[in-house]
Amino acid sequence: MKTKYSISLQVLTVLLGMLVCFCVRPAMCGTQLTEGDSAPDFTLISQDGTAVTLSSEYKKNFVVLYFYPMDDTPGCTKQACFFRDINSEYLQAGAKVLGVSVDTVASHKKFAQKYNLNFTLLADPDKEVTGRYGVKSILIFGKAKRVTFIIDKKGIIRKIYRDVDVNIHSQEVLRLIKKLRAESN
Repeated sequence: MKTKYSISLQVLTVLLGMLVCFCVRPAMCGTQLTEGDSAPDFTLISQDGTAVTLSSEYKKNFVVLYFYPMDDTPGCTKQACFFRDINSEYLQAGAKVLGVSVDTVASHKKFAQKYNLNFTLLADPDKEVTGRYGVKSILIFGKAKRVTFIIDKKGIIRKIYRDVDVNIHSQEVLRLIKKLRAESN
């Protein structure tokens, strides 16, 4: 005979299983973009208070659009500093780095100043762009997942990095940018 406790535990187990399935399915957490798709256009405010429109950026350069969870945390700081350290190489390769998180403009400004970041950080506090790109995490309270999109000059997503190792990511992306640039010439 089952007790109230065992039935409640079974119900809780089923609900927990449903929650896990919901959270790990990217299509349930926003649009599931794939390589070859057009990058959804947007305008967000940068750390210096200027509006940045994605389509204006990719018409001039390849765009490295990287989403990250939160300013001034260990992994996010490491990733940002690696992009900072080779940003001149990105610019020489014809690419612009844009970092996006759901933090505020003020938070981005403080983060950029503290670490002398030399590329653009974009604030998505309403989580609209993060949602449209399918990188909003339910498990970390709506923060962005660590995902990078490489967008060509026609606005096409050429590569999506969903499993990012911050220690090698900036170099890995730079190699791809150089390869794409060589192919487009």
